[in-house]
Amino acid sequence: MELAAELRRALASVSSAGAPEVRENGEWLAALDGLQYEVRAQGESALLHMWSARQNLVRRVVRVAEESSERVVVEVLRFGHARNTRLEFVAASPVREARRVDRSQFGDRLRQILTDRFPDETVDSLVTSADLRHSLSGSYTRGLVHRGSEAIAVLGASPNEESATLDGILTFGLIWLQHARDRAKRHPVSGLRLFLPRGKSAVTAHRLTALASPQEVALYEYDPLYWRVRRIALSDAGNLATWIVPRREIEQAIAAALPHAERIRGLAPDAIHIGVAAATQEVTLRFRGLEFARWRLGAMWFGLGDNQEALTPGKWSKLETLVRQLETHRHPLALDTKHRLYRAQPERWLETMVAADLARIEARLNPKQIYTQVPAFSSGDRGIIDLLGATRDGRLAVLELKAFEDIHLVMQAVDYWLRVRWHHDQDDFRRFGYFPDTPLKAKPPLLYLVAPGFRFHPAIDIVLRYLSPEIEVVRVALVENWRRSLRVVFRQ
Repeated sequence: MELAAELRRALASVSSAGAPEVRENGEWLAALDGLQYEVRAQGESALLHMWSARQNLVRRVVRVAEESSERVVVEVLRFGHARNTRLEFVAASPVREARRVDRSQFGDRLRQILTDRFPDETVDSLVTSADLRHSLSGSYTRGLVHRGSEAIAVLGASPNEESATLDGILTFGLIWLQHARDRAKRHPVSGLRLFLPRGKSAVTAHRLTALASPQEVALYEYDPLYWRVRRIALSDAGNLATWIVPRREIEQAIAAALPHAERIRGLAPDAIHIGVAAATQEVTLRFRGLEFARWRLGAMWFGLGDNQEALTPGKWSKLETLVRQLETHRHPLALDTKHRLYRAQPERWLETMVAADLARIEARLNPKQIYTQVPAFSSGDRGIIDLLGATRDGRLAVLELKAFEDIHLVMQAVDYWLRVRWHHDQDDFRRFGYFPDTPLKAKPPLLYLVAPGFRFHPAIDIVLRYLSPEIEVVRVALVENWRRSLRVVFRQ
């Protein structure tokens, strides 16, 4: 009864401005436009019935994961399925309606591009709608063209899409290519064409070099003003903005802050970790991964998020109060697992646990040498945690950590793996002071994907099969309650 009441209250808030947009595992459920819903208590659990003029769905509610007036996230269980999924209810917004119109208009433009650029081919289909069953996003226009007995899959993104959508096109392109091949009847599907706006293809071109058969994928850029198109050659895929920060510079930065940092760390020595923010020389103090203090420009600042203030002798008691709050709410055995401090930055929390017990991920990894976000990215914190280590016999190992399901996990990991390999080929890690006691082997790095067992998106198996065999991937599944204990369910 309590869960049903909580869900009713949350959905009433997000629905106050009109029927919310519904997404399942990040994909828009177009058929639920004009949503109506009913929440029914079923013992301690709850059932959520959703319907519109086009679709009718029932889900068993596991918990309300996030709640605000703009957005509600609910973990649900589909009948007949073992894995939980995430339903997201987003408050009505004219911006989203404009985006749908834009995508529809881009579909017409893409059809014209295909007709003009490839006059000997026939456009069989072009759609801009989500297909959740096959993990196909509604953020892109996808279709098929054919010439003679050969078909080609097509996927394009509007020039008004966000950068994350543009950079994610290869993941969904490979999923669409495999789906088209699986259902092909008249024409075998020989490859894939991707279309991105001018100047937005660098990340995708870089990632294409990780495929076993990159020639299967043709990458094009179009000019949004005149809609002219040019093909991007694989030779254009260089190393993106990434560099190695010399280890001595990191050590110098930490040494400058250490007198202040060590005093703060003494408040909770087992939970507070000292490090350096990615792509900077600013020293951070994190409580089980959550930053609460930072040394910059010769002064220590403390607070959560943007609410930071300079640490002066008169503010020490306020800092102590903050640390006590973190000890209460950001603890593996915390009673309130919905508290914002418990749920904040889960990947960062997971990072501290993996770095502290690396051999638990795999025994051949050397627990004495592990680094965070090396090399550095121009964009700073990427929203996914990268650890760089080595095996006991000197082979580099890239570890990608994710606390929640993410369909882009593989391509994000590959992106980082490519950069690490490039720097390794240049001998940058040795030159800049990393792995001083470990002679590194010339072999390509290993790639570990680390996440709770039920948080690996089913579609990543499709993406993995298209990767180059030189990328050796180890999937490490953790228990769901990893905050309490870092235990491995399986390695694959």
